[in-house]
Amino acid sequence: MAKLAQEGLPAGYKFPRPMTDRPGLDFSFSGLKTFTANTIAAEPDDHQTRANIARAFEEAVVDTLAIKCKRALKQTGYKRLVIAGGVSANTRLRESLAEMMTNLGGQVHYPRGEFCTDNGAMIAFAGLQRLRAGQIEDLAVKGQPRWPLDSLPAVD
Repeated sequence: MAKLAQEGLPAGYKFPRPMTDRPGLDFSFSGLKTFTANTIAAEPDDHQTRANIARAFEEAVVDTLAIKCKRALKQTGYKRLVIAGGVSANTRLRESLAEMMTNLGGQVHYPRGEFCTDNGAMIAFAGLQRLRAGQIEDLAVKGQPRWPLDSLPAVD
């Protein structure tokens, strides 16, 4: 999607920045995903439109993450920010956070590119915890988009 977003026009669409008007550090992109899906359904299906939508989505995510990171840094007084996971590979996010940290007099750090991957390790760990706790399911188990790790049974 980031590659497609590079072809999008910056003024094509303006998507919401979820939960940035609320205090605290929580965020959720479910509303943004719905907004994006509705925008896709209402617009023509051509390459430039898809690119413009991808750009608007990416900008909304980047802005939201930057706002929340800045808020966290101000609350903690820290001057170093570490970004990991698949999102840390995003060029637009890296540029935005680098500029923000320069303005704040701090530093941002990322893993090397080959380590900027999704949450597969976290998902595997959650599965291991379930297995250790004796929770075994057949292959018909349903996926859970929200699964707090503190809901896992304790492992002895």
